Amino acid sequence: MEYRYMGRTGLQLSALSFGSWVTFHKQIKDNSADELMGIAYDNGINFFDNAEVYALGESEKMMGRVLKEKNWDRTSYVLSSKAFFGWRGKNNKPNQTGLSRKHLTEACHEALQRLQTDYLDLYFCHRPDKAVPIEEVVQTMNTLIQQGKILYWGTSEWSGVEIMEAHRVAQSYRLIGPSVEQPQYNLFEREKMENDYLQVFKNVGLGTTIWSPLASGLLTGKYNNGIPADSRLAVEGFDWLKERTYVEAKIEKVKQLQNIANNLGISLAALSIAWCIKNPHVTTAILGATKKEQLIDNLKAMDALALITPEITKTIEEIMQNKPVLADF
Repeated sequence: MEYRYMGRTGLQLSALSFGSWVTFHKQIKDNSADELMGIAYDNGINFFDNAEVYALGESEKMMGRVLKEKNWDRTSYVLSSKAFFGWRGKNNKPNQTGLSRKHLTEACHEALQRLQTDYLDLYFCHRPDKAVPIEEVVQTMNTLIQQGKILYWGTSEWSGVEIMEAHRVAQSYRLIGPSVEQPQYNLFEREKMENDYLQVFKNVGLGTTIWSPLASGLLTGKYNNGIPADSRLAVEGFDWLKERTYVEAKIEKVKQLQNIANNLGISLAALSIAWCIKNPHVTTAILGATKKEQLIDNLKAMDALALITPEITKTIEEIMQNKPVLADF
């Protein structure tokens, strides 16, 4: 496994990592989570991603149970959580969501309890909060670092301007700014990583923990001939994901990408993940497999990296036709 420094920090993350979004509790149970996390860890993965909102807190509880049972050396892996949406769903009351000092602090405490750990390596602001002064967010995260409850803090799906504003505030008050962003990045979603964040990478440095490198499974090719009964798009409660993901125009491009993967002798999933982590600004891509076979195949992306030649990249670009137009600075 390859390890990469997280932006301008001393923390190293495995190029592939493992997350629990839409899988833990909803699609898999403790025994499957135990097996998958074990395979990931044994293959060099050292970053496990979670959030308060995943399965309304049950995802963190499940991961916490697995980690307690595994009893791995805590210094050997990196653990994260995210706060913004709350974990009570429709029952959230005022102050139980957002990025206020109250919610960020209480959400951190709750995450530590659910994950059964003394500290979080990474703590993300899961979305920007227009209602909270950025000074309050930066000061709260700095306090949590000083208290030893978190080691680094970051953002998820923030704009480049919002990230730079957080750095401006941190510099002004001599506080610790965000060091990592968790954006969606895959062959269909490229704007933030390949355009919006370029000045952030250049001016202050930024680690990235990529979510949905397979576009919620679309880039595995499993939806090329319809929606399989055992896929997440067929699971009750995922209608929102189906509407966002399953688009006929996208399927046609996936079929063409499948031909490239076939010619290279690898799976489309491995090709798509390898394309993602080929970007030098990607610190790690988060895998979200539900089956042992899926995870093992996804891990082959590391071997597929060498196959993503300039010629292959050009062919992919000709299919996708979505390379971002760079901003004129």
